[in-house]
Amino acid sequence: MAEFSLPANSKISTAGKRFPAPAGAKNVRAFKIYRWNPDDGANPRYDTYELDLDETGPMVLDALIKIKSQVDSTLTFRRSCREGICGSCSMNIDGTNTLACTMAIADIKGEVRITPLPHMEVVKDLVPDFKHFYAQYASIKPWLQTVTPTPSGKERIQTVEERAKLDGLYECILCACCSTACPSYWWNSDKFLGPAILLQAYRWLADSRDEMTGERLDALEDPFRLYRCHTIMNCSNVCPKGLNPAKAIGEIKTMMMERAG
Repeated sequence: MAEFSLPANSKISTAGKRFPAPAGAKNVRAFKIYRWNPDDGANPRYDTYELDLDETGPMVLDALIKIKSQVDSTLTFRRSCREGICGSCSMNIDGTNTLACTMAIADIKGEVRITPLPHMEVVKDLVPDFKHFYAQYASIKPWLQTVTPTPSGKERIQTVEERAKLDGLYECILCACCSTACPSYWWNSDKFLGPAILLQAYRWLADSRDEMTGERLDALEDPFRLYRCHTIMNCSNVCPKGLNPAKAIGEIKTMMMERAG
């Protein structure tokens, strides 16, 4: 797994802080966490927090919340649902992109190393900058596009078989774990849309109710936006929802070939 993006002209400092476990704690685990504050002028560092797991919830997010609320209130990270639904707490834990709320501490051996998602600019501590990622998402026009009038007083109907084609696509929570695990996205994120956005693009191409298939394919017909995917499969291996972005990208390429005849 590649490193996260360091702030410009900086390097990891060796002056990290250590927060020892409470006296008498018997079930101690160390959490080594990336820290960087853009406002203090200091280089990034790793701080180490020792927690008593007998007094901590089972998930990595529980540990982060405990650290922030009881040990070091300056620690910054995103979180919301705590149920693997919102994607807010995506980060790199023990070398793998995942969600802190669904990663069990018991599944990690030894010290728990936590960093921001790889190859994204860091806003602060464990918070990556998603502006570019969301702009790419907006570029695929992720909404139903039609030209025919909506049936009066009715929904646009799908058969059970048509609806089933969206399974494995609509569940994407845009956590960016897959895209930031993709070497092609690390190297070409300015032009390559990446696994998450391409899976979302296929979600609309696969929707029988959408009537802009040709226009959507035209927008993806580019040497970089789609074809930088080399089927490395990192995206499918790390998806915390068990989805398969590589398969969705392959389906788009098949549609391109079929259209070309």
